[in-house]
Amino acid sequence: MAAIVVSLASSLSLVASTSSSSLVFTKLRSTPVLRFSFAVTPLCFPRGKRMAHALAQATLGLTQPAQIEPYKISFAAKEIDLVEWKGDILAVGVTEKDMAKDGNSKFQNSILKKLDAQLGGLLAEVSSEEDFTGKASQSTVLRLPGLGSKRIGLIGLGQCESSTVAYRSLGEAVAAAAKAAQASNVAIALASSEGLSAESKVNTASAIASGTVLGIYEDNRFRSESKKPALKSVDIIGLGTGPELEKKLKYTEDVCSGIILGKELVNAPANVLTPGVLAEEASKIASMYSDVLSATILDVEQCKKLKMGSYLGVAAASENPPHFIHLCYKPPSGPVKTKLALVGKGLTFDSGGYNIKTGAGCLIELMKFDMGGSAAVLGAAKALGQIKPAGVEVHFIVAACENMISGTGMRPGDIVTASNGKTIEVNNTDAEGRLTLADALIYACNQGVEKIVDLATLTGACIVALGPSIAGVFTPSDELAKEVLGASEAAGEKLWRMPLEESYWESMKSGVADMVNTGGRQGGAITAALFLKQFVDEKVQWMHIDMAGPVWNDKKKAATGFGISTLVEWVLKNSSS
Repeated sequence: MAAIVVSLASSLSLVASTSSSSLVFTKLRSTPVLRFSFAVTPLCFPRGKRMAHALAQATLGLTQPAQIEPYKISFAAKEIDLVEWKGDILAVGVTEKDMAKDGNSKFQNSILKKLDAQLGGLLAEVSSEEDFTGKASQSTVLRLPGLGSKRIGLIGLGQCESSTVAYRSLGEAVAAAAKAAQASNVAIALASSEGLSAESKVNTASAIASGTVLGIYEDNRFRSESKKPALKSVDIIGLGTGPELEKKLKYTEDVCSGIILGKELVNAPANVLTPGVLAEEASKIASMYSDVLSATILDVEQCKKLKMGSYLGVAAASENPPHFIHLCYKPPSGPVKTKLALVGKGLTFDSGGYNIKTGAGCLIELMKFDMGGSAAVLGAAKALGQIKPAGVEVHFIVAACENMISGTGMRPGDIVTASNGKTIEVNNTDAEGRLTLADALIYACNQGVEKIVDLATLTGACIVALGPSIAGVFTPSDELAKEVLGASEAAGEKLWRMPLEESYWESMKSGVADMVNTGGRQGGAITAALFLKQFVDEKVQWMHIDMAGPVWNDKKKAATGFGISTLVEWVLKNSSS
């Protein structure tokens, strides 16, 4: 069988290696192995290149990411008996049905029954004592004698295991157990895999691998000390082998590399990741995959020539100048059948402006994540630069800037003019993201695209409506909604379609301009989407994704990389690959 060796490295100078990932096939007598290699290097932006950087260093300190030792995890797909496996942790994903016992308190599931027999009934006994029933998010790891593995873990999948979310969670749980036990090798299997089709097995293995890789990953660039992960190898047992699995796992590696890039962009503090540095990182992605990606970075003067008054109004108060980012993906060969645009909100810090964020719950300390939309777009660009889908052209667009306060800043009551000539009365400077997106959407339409998806941490109202785990989707196109929601289901990310209630536009009318930029608290996520709609050509299918909730994991206090998997899946659905 063939062995796959894959380098998983972020393009970011905040994070990564400048070499692209490679796939090397070598004839071996062992089972297929997928090796993920993480390479992390510190950020080194050019000192003195811009006055803004010099100012940041003088007033905010010389914070630089630490040098992180690269590490590797190898994945092997195997078909062996679980009781024969030897290593640190044998983890078995179980549903509630799998945990059913007969009248003698013995497992009915054949795999669990065999493992339990090898352990003299201890597995059934302990699961009963700990009330482990296989519910989602339940897990137990036992150190028991009798098998080649030092520990056995049971990971709950819930009532139904057949979802990307459940399998990814399985991988994440195994990663957590490996960290806790300082395990160097683990095996992962399902108690019930016989009923899965060949395609389902491939997708399941992919989701498990993704969850494990992302679960073991920690962003330690800004810690004075950090431990190197102990996990070296993961065996996925009972889900098949062969070229289809190898291809899918290579795809998983590419997507994971994009997700890690997105996480690290969002995690980076605003005194490190300025609009200029974000633009530099976008350019590096294009240079890494220059066979399919090109970069155009517009400065202030170029944006003025394009009359981007709405975007530049937001940027006016900051010492760090804005940078308008445009990456373009074109397939390496063949005709282009579909043109798409991905537009991401790129506020590297949002103070709220003169409507400054104050009081409990304003989240000003987390406003580095207000560029989560741009991180999703650039993470997708990195993944697609490696996947290289055919027949599709993709434009990645970010109007990057900061929303700060100064004598040159935009004031409440000011009127700004977007590049399509529409005027906006700014009744709230903290509704700034939509002002930057207005000019970005106009620019996207001018590229001749047929479909646009924009992503933004746009409103607190969407978090109130849908909570921290679900993004709101707004679109007048049922066709586009079906495409993107289908992609999100395959990616294991949660989206919920919200109404675009046109009657709410009444609250967005101005007495002196074409519109105001916010309509008040009621239906705030809807009126924000209606505002964006004013800047999209009617001939273009458009969707807005409000990802203010799922961009950040409050429990882990870190970015999630949300949106990247869905965007990549959606682009592939529109490709001819």
